[in-house]
Amino acid sequence: MPNVGEMDLAQQSSREDKDEVHQEKQGLDRRGFLNCMKWAGTGVLWSLSGGLPHSMKLDKAFAAEQKVEPFTFIQISDSHIGFDKPANPNALATLREAIDQIKALPHKPAFMIHTGDITHLSKDKEFDDADQILKEAGLPIFTVPGEHDLLDDSQGKAYLDRYGRGPLVKALGAGWYSFDQKGIHYIALVNVTDLKAGGLGNLGAEQLAWLAADVALLSSSTPIVVFAHIPLWTVYAEWGWGTEDGAKALETLKRFGSVTVLNGHIHQIMQKVEGHVAFHTARSTAFPQPVPGTAPSPGPMKVPPGDLRKYLGIATIDVIHGGEPLAIIDRPLAG
Repeated sequence: MPNVGEMDLAQQSSREDKDEVHQEKQGLDRRGFLNCMKWAGTGVLWSLSGGLPHSMKLDKAFAAEQKVEPFTFIQISDSHIGFDKPANPNALATLREAIDQIKALPHKPAFMIHTGDITHLSKDKEFDDADQILKEAGLPIFTVPGEHDLLDDSQGKAYLDRYGRGPLVKALGAGWYSFDQKGIHYIALVNVTDLKAGGLGNLGAEQLAWLAADVALLSSSTPIVVFAHIPLWTVYAEWGWGTEDGAKALETLKRFGSVTVLNGHIHQIMQKVEGHVAFHTARSTAFPQPVPGTAPSPGPMKVPPGDLRKYLGIATIDVIHGGEPLAIIDRPLAG
């Protein structure tokens, strides 16, 4: 048994160690702080993403810090290749700028999602031009169609032949499918083939039945990412910015603890959180549209030439393992 002098020395040493931690804590990086808290043996790390707070024990956070590499994917939308009106006389050039921005990211994304309106009039040349630039990113590409991609007379055959039956995707129906990556289940939905009054999107009974079957065997802890062209939530019904039966799809997904819904169509950033569901709409790479209710109707919005690229951009989505919500960072082409 140690004598009183030894106990005093041990206590003094312990106090000095703790004082050193206290003095240095302000200058520690995150890894160092996790080290210190691991030494203390307790604590909780809180993160806020998508408007939802999530906690993780620090020993788990420290372990994750040691072994998990960043996992990021890209959302790009509404390229409208073939559009050449005053709002943007060269949509091809701004798409290329978006791809250059992706190529310049410090960490290479795992893949890219395009949420529709790849082309403006669904012509073969427009698809060819878009494909040539999109492939320059050097990433696997997953897509859903926008209404502008289905303007041909063959029920979207031009789109499906290019994007629905490749090595990565075996699309069903009008182009819906799902896949898994890094523990996340991704669901591509098509809501532009049977537009309702005012232009509202529609999924239809067949696709909703497929969705229910697709997720039936998944654990409720599985993070879900849904991507479609038109928002599944009603942004502005007067302009058709919503999906008539979107609530039915969300009802199917309500048991999951983390659902992220990505879409395009409205050419501007809008976000909303309802329970465990985070909605995010992306900028276009072609032209902006007005804020709902600020113009008689939606459509290409002309801005001063020097400001155009402030309204265009991409979104990077960071997957944080151990904290289910996805961190979404919107990146304008300029500004």
